[in-house]
Amino acid sequence: MIAPLSVALMNPWYWPEVRRGSERTLHDLAAELSDLGHRPRVLIAHDGPPRRTREDGAEVLRLPRPPDTLLRRRNVQPGSTHVPLSYAALRLTRPDVAHAFYPTDATAAVRWAERTGGVSVFSFMGVPTPEALSNYRGRLRALECATGRTDAVVALSTGARDALHRWFGVEAEVISPGVDTDAFRPGPGRAAEPTIACAADVTEPRKRVGLLVRAFARVRQERPTARLLLDAPADPAARAPFEAPGVVWRERGPDGMAPMFREAWASGLTSYAEAFGLVLVESLACGTPVFGAQEGGVPEIVDRPEIGALFSGEDEQDVARAMLSALELAEDPATATACRARAEDFTARRAAQAHVALYERLLAR
Repeated sequence: MIAPLSVALMNPWYWPEVRRGSERTLHDLAAELSDLGHRPRVLIAHDGPPRRTREDGAEVLRLPRPPDTLLRRRNVQPGSTHVPLSYAALRLTRPDVAHAFYPTDATAAVRWAERTGGVSVFSFMGVPTPEALSNYRGRLRALECATGRTDAVVALSTGARDALHRWFGVEAEVISPGVDTDAFRPGPGRAAEPTIACAADVTEPRKRVGLLVRAFARVRQERPTARLLLDAPADPAARAPFEAPGVVWRERGPDGMAPMFREAWASGLTSYAEAFGLVLVESLACGTPVFGAQEGGVPEIVDRPEIGALFSGEDEQDVARAMLSALELAEDPATATACRARAEDFTARRAAQAHVALYERLLAR
């Protein structure tokens, strides 16, 4: 490394308001870049006046989020109203790299880079599907800008990279998100009865939590005392469709999902079009085996039978089979060590180092 890099990390939302997906990845990357001696600056929007703080080693600049009520009524791409302010912040702060984690922020990064000669990067945090590309007005146009005009596009898995190439014709870099293996590690608290955890957002249809609950009913035919731990939604009314015998709701505490993964015998996802599956790696880091769909980025995590099981399609019986297989793995004393070893392949430090290597290569052009 020649000198510390100034990196603007951009997203409409951030930690702790949102602790999932892009927001978690961005937060962990900012913290690791700071630990590596670089100067990350998080540019995000919030409902309030401009505010500058330092959080986990990174400067965080929260910009006002102008009202978007009319845009939402017209189904315009969310996270759009703050973009002019993000662009202005880039002009004022003059980073070496503007790295966007959302399509609308990428448009600001592109405009800044093209006008100043800076470097722009876009992380596509999902898998392009017809539904995902057309569910909002203006989304496809923003994605075409983000993937076609930034200096580099990052995908979270080879599956996501291949899908990006099919849809947009771009050659993306693959950098899988990392896990804080100090926060997520084996510990006490495992339940006495067979317990399965799922950290997915139950309100997100793509997560198919309904499929999980139906498959769990089949699991209880063989394991009558089994429990299913679900991440409690902010709106209690959202729980109703998933209430069933054995389902237990868990509120996130200050330690996030780690205690739930340690309590569980197994954890998993039933989602489709999953670009990676970070919560699966978090579970593995706690020594807990996993299950997931045989598509997207999940098979790149669950790549050996010693750490979990995969299912195909939407067959409840096959999902139940994978869940039961993961529970059986939990009864093998060697499983926790195998799970932890696999998680060590996806550390937050390794992900940050891969991003730094990309930034330096782009700046050296």
